[in-house]
Amino acid sequence: MKATGIVRRIDDLGRVVVPKEIRRTLRIREGDPMEIFTNREGEIILKKYSPIGEIDSFAKQYAESLAQVSGYRIVITDRDQVIAVAGGTKKELIGRGISKELENLLEARENLTTENGVEKAIPIVEGMEAPEMDQIIYPIICEGDIIGSVIILSKDEKQKVSVTEQKLAGVAAEFLGRQMEA
Repeated sequence: MKATGIVRRIDDLGRVVVPKEIRRTLRIREGDPMEIFTNREGEIILKKYSPIGEIDSFAKQYAESLAQVSGYRIVITDRDQVIAVAGGTKKELIGRGISKELENLLEARENLTTENGVEKAIPIVEGMEAPEMDQIIYPIICEGDIIGSVIILSKDEKQKVSVTEQKLAGVAAEFLGRQMEA
């Protein structure tokens, strides 16, 4: 754990304010769910709750299956970071924070398809360039809330995405969203 040097008092209703700088750094927005943990040393630990993180191993298996069936690279994210990759996508992407462009796309509840250069690809993670190849992004929606995204990437400039891959991404996002409702 890293000390911030910030001290806050508990108010009469038992609330503690998380400073704006920390909320901004950790991308905690108003209404975001937080998990509360305690340890033997008496520490209280707040962790941003990721509902899709609960099906982490399932998402990894699903990404592997999608990659195998489609022949494309697959990335699955929650609202903050990459949780699963498959099909030749770099494993070091797992755990990296999503880019501001992807976050904005998800907040707008929009799909993105760069088929035939119609739209420009966006970076998936912070500090990474936008891919030069085709890209499909669908938000994962659970009970009306955006909880992540399914991303399909072509493996090179010659491999183009089509309506089939768009539908595949849409079905995958819908399926993962419904898994979270159960």
